[in-house]
Amino acid sequence: MVRGEGGAISVEIARQGGKNELSAQVELAALLLHAGRGGSAVKCAPTLVPQARISQARLERCVRDAGLEAAFERRGASLRCGGASVHFLSAEPSANVVGHTASLLLEVDEAQDVDIEKFDRDFRPMAASTDAPVVFYGTPWGPRSLLEQAKAEHRAAERRDGRRRHFRFDWQAVAAHVPAYRRYVEGERARLGERHPLFRTQYELEVVDEAGRLLDAAALAQVEGSRDRQRVPAAGARYVAGLDLAGPARPDSGELDSTVLTLARVTPGEHAPLIEVVEQQAWQGEPAESLLASLADRLRRVWRVRHVAVDATGLGGPLADLLARRLPAGVVEPVVFSVERKSRLGFGLLAAVHSGRLRLFRADGSREAVECRRQLALARGAYRDERTLRFDVDPSEGDDDYLLSLALAVAAARHVGRPRTARGRTAHIEAGDAVQVEEGVQR
Repeated sequence: MVRGEGGAISVEIARQGGKNELSAQVELAALLLHAGRGGSAVKCAPTLVPQARISQARLERCVRDAGLEAAFERRGASLRCGGASVHFLSAEPSANVVGHTASLLLEVDEAQDVDIEKFDRDFRPMAASTDAPVVFYGTPWGPRSLLEQAKAEHRAAERRDGRRRHFRFDWQAVAAHVPAYRRYVEGERARLGERHPLFRTQYELEVVDEAGRLLDAAALAQVEGSRDRQRVPAAGARYVAGLDLAGPARPDSGELDSTVLTLARVTPGEHAPLIEVVEQQAWQGEPAESLLASLADRLRRVWRVRHVAVDATGLGGPLADLLARRLPAGVVEPVVFSVERKSRLGFGLLAAVHSGRLRLFRADGSREAVECRRQLALARGAYRDERTLRFDVDPSEGDDDYLLSLALAVAAARHVGRPRTARGRTAHIEAGDAVQVEEGVQR
């Protein structure tokens, strides 16, 4: 940028490792260097709100910290210093960004989430006539993202001429200089598990496979518990439940779907609770009123559950409402399986598995124990471009009711025995870069 050489680079920095601060300092330098001569820079993000707005706020904070407020002027989604300006734009497919030119710099924030066609059509031409440098920032996800495309091009060019174009700083590279960051990420690793896809992509900077088995052999072995199945609750223990309600009969075979209840004991832990499955029960073809009476009695009188997450999708909605009326207020959590909500369930299940916090009762040869393990082994996981997870069992191989009931029980456990957390912030955690991972989903 300083020498006007153009070209492109890609920068991967572990989550909360300083990427937004680096970008803002580069933008500040561009504005100061070209305030007299003029020129414009463009930074695009997957969304205008909050992502592009966060980037703009970060640059404004850098201006304030440098004591340069008098030299800068904010104009909507732009910041100007003399004749130079930076424009913050949305890269959403429907966003109208025509007319902007990047003569100084073109930046792509969270490039793994920016649509390739949108970038090539609307943003890449902004730097075509000026040969402005292009910087792709992000963390990996799937193999077909804009970030991965840029990385492949840059590494190929590096092999040709030896000039570095791709820069990678995983969490350990950042932690080597910031001890507080090391403690934070080690806590996330303990809570999520080091093989959780979000830990792998956001901190280890690994690309996840687009599709495959949800759990590998090591993960399946990890959930095996040593405690016997419980038919009745233990005194003083805290229990939660996950309930997958039966849907309509299968159109291909006419076979009735099952309602599956998973009961789990919850023990508070340092980072997240231990979840031990103590009982699973299934009903098939049970009349609704009889089923509701049986479920309400088990959940309220027998097990005295603190929380139960219930599949409220489709026909499950009215049944979940009826069950809520028979249990104490706030105990029933209706869960509608939207793409985003089911993805959160899947990530939460993976976090519990990979961190060693989920245990099944000892395999005893019962129909419930066998079927639960069969569905876990057959479960498929597909990672989508929008950082969501789709998981199920191929209908040709069977049902996924035990799988979903288990995932719902894990979701219910987060409401019980949550450890106290200190409030406040650490200097290395950036306000615009901060990420909360609840049930394993980036927020």
